[in-house]
Amino acid sequence: MIRFLTWTLTFLFILAFVGGIGALSVLYYFGRALPDYEQLSKYEPPVVSRLYASDGRIFAEYATQNRFFVPIEAIPQRVIQTFLAAEDKNFYIHPGLDLAGIIRAAIVNLSQMGTNKRPMGASTITQQVAKNLLLANISHQASLERKIKEAILAFRIETALSKDRILEIYLNEIYLGASSYGIASAALNYFNKSLGELSIAEVAFIAALPKAPSRYSPKTNYEAAKARRDWVITRMYEEGLITRNEALEAKAEPIVLKKPDPAHVVRATSFAEEVRRNILAKYGENAIYQGGLTIRTTLDPQLQKVADWALRKGLISYDRAHGWRGAPYHVTLKGASQNEWLPHLAAIPTPPGVGQWEQAIVLELKNNKAIIGLKSGHEGSIPLAEMLWARHFVPAPATAPDTDDPTINLGPPIQHPQDVLKVGDIVMVEKVKGDTYGLQQIPGVNGALVAMDPHTGRVFAVSGGFSFESSQYNRATQAPRQPGSAIKPFVYLAAMERGFSPETIVSDSAIAIAMGRGLGTYAPKNMMKKKVYGAVPLRVALQKSLNRVTIRLVHQYVGMKPVARTFEKFGIMDKVPMQIAMCLGAGETTLLRMTTAYAMLANGGKRLTSTLIDRIQDRHGKTIFTADTRTCLHCKDLLWDPNLPLPIIEDRREQLADPQSVYQVTSMLEGAVRAGTARRAQVLGKIIAAKTGTTNNEKDAWFFVYTPDLVVGCYVGYDKPQTLGHMQGGARVALPIGVDFLSKALDGVPSKPFKVPSGMKLVRVRDDSGQNSYGALKKSQGMPAASQYHSAGSSEGSSAPSSAPSAPPVASPHHGSEQSASYYRSHPPRRPQPASPAPSAPPPSYGPAPLTGTGGVY
Repeated sequence: MIRFLTWTLTFLFILAFVGGIGALSVLYYFGRALPDYEQLSKYEPPVVSRLYASDGRIFAEYATQNRFFVPIEAIPQRVIQTFLAAEDKNFYIHPGLDLAGIIRAAIVNLSQMGTNKRPMGASTITQQVAKNLLLANISHQASLERKIKEAILAFRIETALSKDRILEIYLNEIYLGASSYGIASAALNYFNKSLGELSIAEVAFIAALPKAPSRYSPKTNYEAAKARRDWVITRMYEEGLITRNEALEAKAEPIVLKKPDPAHVVRATSFAEEVRRNILAKYGENAIYQGGLTIRTTLDPQLQKVADWALRKGLISYDRAHGWRGAPYHVTLKGASQNEWLPHLAAIPTPPGVGQWEQAIVLELKNNKAIIGLKSGHEGSIPLAEMLWARHFVPAPATAPDTDDPTINLGPPIQHPQDVLKVGDIVMVEKVKGDTYGLQQIPGVNGALVAMDPHTGRVFAVSGGFSFESSQYNRATQAPRQPGSAIKPFVYLAAMERGFSPETIVSDSAIAIAMGRGLGTYAPKNMMKKKVYGAVPLRVALQKSLNRVTIRLVHQYVGMKPVARTFEKFGIMDKVPMQIAMCLGAGETTLLRMTTAYAMLANGGKRLTSTLIDRIQDRHGKTIFTADTRTCLHCKDLLWDPNLPLPIIEDRREQLADPQSVYQVTSMLEGAVRAGTARRAQVLGKIIAAKTGTTNNEKDAWFFVYTPDLVVGCYVGYDKPQTLGHMQGGARVALPIGVDFLSKALDGVPSKPFKVPSGMKLVRVRDDSGQNSYGALKKSQGMPAASQYHSAGSSEGSSAPSSAPSAPPVASPHHGSEQSASYYRSHPPRRPQPASPAPSAPPPSYGPAPLTGTGGVY
């Protein structure tokens, strides 16, 4: 008996020894090349970056994996316990492996040998973490090797990390279908709720997904999804997480997926794309797609919506005014049955970016309407009244008169639907009411709109084109185009800085400048080529955008260098060529840069940097960028007390130009609304300053308008430059877009006058049209004769002061009251010479006009 026991013990010892050696060999063999498990202690999963509007709403997300990291402390206990009940009820007890589960799975798998059923698993949550994060290359293999490696890593992970940390990684890492990584993303994508808002049935559904997200999708396999969810509810009841009644009520609930409320969705595609490009350039691709950045932007959702509407409306209006270009597609129909026309219509892809428009095929033409078929299979009609705009385009002759009549480019009026359409035409339509539709066409022209705060440079809205879906090209920031006459305010600002005033008289007569040997002459003309204004104040010249006055002002008096410096200081262009044509906008810039320059006029000449981003925080909440770099003096470590004086915010902005000179330009641009190229903006009934811009052959149209608190810039043109049409400039094409925008943006906002800097005086002036308005002069500048001007505080017809005004600090063609404007109609001004700034200085003398016409280096 003793011998038997001895042999038995010896055999068991040898067997245990051999087994131990074998186990160690297995552990060494499979564990020698395993990934470093300690990296999980510093685990930071790829997290979605979010863009927030100024009102706190999310309007864009960027990620390689749609995940929102939630710390274990912030996850509701019901969610945690439900996942443990469904996936690993012994998680807080086992050392990484659940031996009871392994035995149970082994028994089941043995009973299923010889069948095609997938082997039952017994992986713990720790093993799933090891599989998903450390064994991703073999995670889809159902092999003994993977299980052994999982077990080894599970033991190692358990020794390195706490249970809570392992569970936190699991709940944030696991894929749950519908592009959802982690439980927080799943709650949003499936139910549009946070974790704390989920019901028992919703929590159970999410906890049912780890086993096979695609198999249990309610969209493709509702019954299987509900059965799996109900099984999780049963497990919740068995673990004592819910009562019997709660379990029955939860099982009775259908699985209802919820999408975000459309009323809470902010659409700002051009704005978001521009922010994305900025982040990529500043921080790189990983930061925005994996870094979990929180990006607080300057976007105003309401103004963005209005901007998109106004631009789209303006482009459609221009396009309609230039006629019908014909149906984009045409097919031959052998009959009017649905089986005949529907396949033809379904084969034509819907163009991107058409919004609510639909494709339709013309089935029949009647006297007063066209019968159409839609892709839905339904039929409708386009009444004749919805086709009256579709007159055919007729190019204007070279000898066309100077008129902005839109019908000059249109053919005869529409009398019958067959004047526009043919049976088999495939066109775009928009639902009007019931089965009635309006004829539409995608504009060939495009444009952009920018709205900005002139005090901070915060961009409220960016609309980069007719449709972001059809073209991601942002015409507000990426399209360098010639600004044309829109650049003139900065030419006149350079003149104001050199002592000229809005009432300086300059001739509008023809001018020809010799450009050098073999280069010919430069002879600019006004927009209204046949009209000559004679000698006019600079105020009128800017209001009416007179090219000849602008060129003469720079060529004979100011010089190109001061103008170029002004362009560069205000950020319009980085390096301005010394060419006289730059004064009429021959250089290239973008809408955003021009709008920023106008914003600096609106704020009195202080340097401004446009920004679409207020602040950026990393995944831990640390601020890594802020646009507002001002400092608040004596603000730190102070408790709020309403009795304390308001804090002092230090303003470090550079003053780019004399505020008095800037205000003079603003007052002239106010006049452009009263009696100049921007007079169509009078319909707003607001105090605004505005300027239009048009380039040669009407290839680009611009409009800039500002109040003391809002600046708006609009641009219209073809992506491949071509003429917009005869007399189709900024006042006709771009201005209506800005007016439409401001009619909504300023609705209910009281008018606010522009702040007059100290040292200014206002004079009442009468334009050639007989209208009374106000001009702005510096105190060192004089007023012309009383027949043309009145004191700002006096009644009409009152006399000017009897004493002669003081001379300006820099000589100009005419500031004093000794001679009237009629003198300059017969005696054009010559190049001024510097005069003494003393108040009693005599009137400036003028040297001979330049003979070469170069006036310096251009």
